Amino acid sequence: MASVELEVGGRKYTLACRDGEEAHLRSVAAVVDRKAREAASALGNLGEARQLLFASLLLADELGEQRGAGAGAGGSATPAADPNIAELLEDMADRVEMLADRLEPQGANS
Repeated sequence: MASVELEVGGRKYTLACRDGEEAHLRSVAAVVDRKAREAASALGNLGEARQLLFASLLLADELGEQRGAGAGAGGSATPAADPNIAELLEDMADRVEMLADRLEPQGANS
């Protein structure tokens, strides 16, 4: 088992991964880091949990757009096009935001 040190949103993390997967993990962490920094620059000073929440939402939005573009080109419909899935995703986002509120110290996201 390998160990990789990553930096996401200005914070360092050490994660374990399978041998040989270090480069891939660094690569995907770099994508998340870019989105976390994008969220922070667009929305101001965010706590760590909110910064990662917004980074996740930005990535999910991009993925949904890419899948939607594929469906328009003759691909199959995506779950994001289903109103029930959209409602479930909204509920999940609300839950993640509540968790972020609990994790952040009072006044950290003002």
